[in-house]
Amino acid sequence: MDAGVRSPLIEFFRRGDVASDVRMLAARGALAHQALEQLALLLLLTDDADSAIAATAAATIEQLPRDSVSRFIARYDVPPQLVDFFVARGIQPDAGVAEEDDQLLGDAATEEVTEQSEKAADPHVLAGLPIIDRMKLAMQGTREQRSQLIRDPNKLVATAVLGSPKLTESEVENFARMANLTEDVLRIIGTNRAWVKNYNVVSALTKNPKTPTALAMSFLQRLNERDLKRLATDRNVAESVRLAARKFVSKALR
Repeated sequence: MDAGVRSPLIEFFRRGDVASDVRMLAARGALAHQALEQLALLLLLTDDADSAIAATAAATIEQLPRDSVSRFIARYDVPPQLVDFFVARGIQPDAGVAEEDDQLLGDAATEEVTEQSEKAADPHVLAGLPIIDRMKLAMQGTREQRSQLIRDPNKLVATAVLGSPKLTESEVENFARMANLTEDVLRIIGTNRAWVKNYNVVSALTKNPKTPTALAMSFLQRLNERDLKRLATDRNVAESVRLAARKFVSKALR
């Protein structure tokens, strides 16, 4: 079922790019991150081709505290599809105070991640963890762990970092500068409306040789003259980006 929530992580699940053990983890509500995204995953997984996963997702939904759900679906950012799903099950939005707590699914998974985070302080240990544990840490681990996991060869893990509720704008700026990230990760950053409002993110993406060329080109008109001049002579970026930057500089000098 489509809950009307969009995020890179949900798109991976929707496309069927997620292994069954990770889908089962999400069906149990154990991928502890923003409640809105987790509820959307649960609704999506109720239609999973694996009947065990679908049943687990349905059971997790049934175990949610009705009062908390009632307050949560009264929030302004909850899509109508999600509200309708619970209304059909007899839970009406609470007209009183909306639920602000994003731990709608409990904090057991968060406690588990805290314990794992302490054990995985060593980067070598972190890299050797199973994908499920790396995903948990990507969303609830430390800043240092996110810095390593954003470069994880598994796209799902790297994407989970970008969905972390702990992620800061300064971290996104640093990620945008990294030339060892995949194009998929940089594309996600570059298509996030909130992040590209930050000039430093836009500038970093345009200078990053791994940023998809079309995306980098779309940001050129937002760069100041100084950054355009630097880009016009930067041989690390695609030639088309460099030439386009030169044209912008030439126009500015006329």
